[in-house]
Amino acid sequence: MPAPVCLASASPRRKQLLEQIGVTCDVWASHIDESRLSGESPPAYVQRLARSKAEACLAATATTQVIVAADTAVVIDGDILGKPADESEAVHMLSRLSAGWHRVVTGVAVLSAKGMTLGCVESRIRMRAITPAAAHRYWATGEPADKAGAYAIQGMGAIFVERLEGSYSAVVGLPLMEVAEWLAQHGVTVAQGAGDGH
Repeated sequence: MPAPVCLASASPRRKQLLEQIGVTCDVWASHIDESRLSGESPPAYVQRLARSKAEACLAATATTQVIVAADTAVVIDGDILGKPADESEAVHMLSRLSAGWHRVVTGVAVLSAKGMTLGCVESRIRMRAITPAAAHRYWATGEPADKAGAYAIQGMGAIFVERLEGSYSAVVGLPLMEVAEWLAQHGVTVAQGAGDGH
């Protein structure tokens, strides 16, 4: 019997987050063009990608499951920091984030026979000062290589995080409070009555 949800993401972190609130899911890895459109704001960008991933999943699988798709962007001075191509780019990203605030914007699409729910959650993070030596040591762990902004708040990158304003789970990859509510609207119940307003 298929799980109630199909997660249109290869991210193990997003799968773990759904399981954390009692939602089992199958995984379908989406492959879409993630280029940013000219003049596109970060919230519009992540929501467009989430929608595209959900629609691509439905087109490829014709699943009757509720589809959840998401995209997360690290934003500083209007620039979106993606996954670093190499060590020098990772060190450069971390130097930009060092000793200042940046935003993490996560767009989510929930798609079912009932339609599409699209949302965006924004969090603010302040980093402590990160020396080049610390950035190089962090790169050597292997953790930053596939992470937007070259750090993982749920991993060793937490040592750089001085303050978080907003949703921790959204920074990891899925805003669980909002996702629980949206899933409930699409007929998927989550653990402990979450999403019922209590």
